[in-house]
Amino acid sequence: MSATVISIALKLRLAAAVAASFGIGLVPQLAAAEASHGIAMIGEPALPADFTHLPYANPDAPKGGQITYGVVGTYDSLNSFIVQGGTTSSRGLRDPVFGNLVFESLLSRSSDEAFTLYGMLAESVETPDDRSWVEFTLNPDARFSDGEPVTVDDVIFSMEILRDKGRPNYRYYYGKIDDYERVGERGIRFNIATAKDRELPLILGLMPILPKHAIDPETFDKSTLTPPIGSGPYVITDVGAPNYIVFKRNPDYWARDLPIQKGLYNYDEIRIDYYRDANAMFEAFKKGLYEVNPEGDPAQWNKGYDFPALNQGRVVKETFNTGTPKGMSGFVFNTRRPIFKDIAVRRALAKLFDFGWVNTNLYYDAFDRAAGYFNDSELSSIGIPASDREKELLAPYPDAVVAEVMDGTYRPASSDSSGADRTVLREALSELQGAGYELKDGALVNTASGKPLAFEILVTTKEDERLALAYQRTLARIGIQASIRNVDASQYQLRRQTFDFDMIRNSWGASLSPGNEQSFRWSQEAADQDGSFNYPGASQPAIDAMIEAMLAARTRDEFVAAVRALDRVLVSGFYVVPLFYLPDQWMARWTTVEHPEQTSINGAKLETWWRVPE
Repeated sequence: MSATVISIALKLRLAAAVAASFGIGLVPQLAAAEASHGIAMIGEPALPADFTHLPYANPDAPKGGQITYGVVGTYDSLNSFIVQGGTTSSRGLRDPVFGNLVFESLLSRSSDEAFTLYGMLAESVETPDDRSWVEFTLNPDARFSDGEPVTVDDVIFSMEILRDKGRPNYRYYYGKIDDYERVGERGIRFNIATAKDRELPLILGLMPILPKHAIDPETFDKSTLTPPIGSGPYVITDVGAPNYIVFKRNPDYWARDLPIQKGLYNYDEIRIDYYRDANAMFEAFKKGLYEVNPEGDPAQWNKGYDFPALNQGRVVKETFNTGTPKGMSGFVFNTRRPIFKDIAVRRALAKLFDFGWVNTNLYYDAFDRAAGYFNDSELSSIGIPASDREKELLAPYPDAVVAEVMDGTYRPASSDSSGADRTVLREALSELQGAGYELKDGALVNTASGKPLAFEILVTTKEDERLALAYQRTLARIGIQASIRNVDASQYQLRRQTFDFDMIRNSWGASLSPGNEQSFRWSQEAADQDGSFNYPGASQPAIDAMIEAMLAARTRDEFVAAVRALDRVLVSGFYVVPLFYLPDQWMARWTTVEHPEQTSINGAKLETWWRVPE
């Protein structure tokens, strides 16, 4: 099958999906609650109650065979629901790339809509217009892999154990519930009036449901290599920590005929192999040791695929367009460190990353420059003056957004791509001098303390090290001392979770419907919460207020205004050195596996692929 390149068709479907999800043209009005097969963040689900399969899935996909995936790193735990220092959980149990192989939720997401969920463990969902409560009715056929039924007790147990002992994001979401009540034998209602959070019903629908009968609450907050019991399509049959893990299809999987699962999870066996670095992993792909390779390295994409299997047509390279925003990738300033508390210092340092030189010399000019946190979408504030509604939202915080971000003229600093643009260097040096630094004997030092402007960039991959070296060279030209420390994956994870770094590289993805996850990334509460994604330590009332406005939005216009306002506040905080993003999704695969003709607006979904019958 030829590569699926979404262009005009994707744009038309994207417009329809966004319109449906955001209820374009609809006037908000109070309506009586009634049970539904699905729920959208704003507007109505695009698929009718009698839909037969997801539009990007092939309901006739052949079942059977085995697939091997490759990832960089190691693992030493099968408990992905907790934060425990020094441990890394296995991929695949509940995974944004490989799918939810073991654990499921009450509702399941469609990747072809902004944010719409359809029935999974719950056969229906009900919520009033003000979303002061949400009620789920369980599917009577829902079963765990050991044959035990999924019950309301399991839903309650999952809420309590994840709230009390799980990752901070679980505590955050479940902490918004006022109380709950059983509704008959299969129903549960969560009362959430005081949360004033219109996204919360959907978030609760996506929470994992765990088996009460198979979990010891006393040891839940500890890592383990004992295969867990879930309700998903696969069970773990071989734990080869830290090198591999094997999942096999449950022949008695309860949901194999549900419309939301038709054409998904087609392999009898899934194996995930772990590699110490990307080079070793790619060599394994060339030999056919794993069969699908998502690619993010332009140098490798352009030069590295000249090997016999590709030249013989046994491996193909494909490009998939996506309709989602491109998030922020950058070198993160840890503002908890005194050296990065001054926003003027952060802004000047951000100018010293020479994107033009890096893109040309390292990446074949394949990347676009990241500027905001929702790049390449209508949610981005870059290049657009603030609307009246945005100005209204931001009015109580007059210092939260700098002028050029407010009027849409801001762009990251650009250079002549020489690697030594004197104009940019002089400008950054002048700003640093204004912030209290001076050049002394070739080193940039604080005028008052005499201490040099020096910090450490923490990395764990060769690619990040190469990028950090390029940044280091430019910084050194004006006397800034940036050292680079390469640590193993476990140490890196621990130091990142506890914010024990000066600077790291991080990427925050983006969707067409950003929501509660923004609190876990940027709120004042998350700034001091180990395990959160607020790596810079951003702590601004304006950020919390924009997230609150986003979650309260009832129309598309209100939502877009709130997201753009949030984007402006984040950009104005200069929390990162903006890096870059790929405009398309790149995948290489052995022709022993195939995918549907239609791809979702979120790109290729591996859980829809299948092995080609021999």
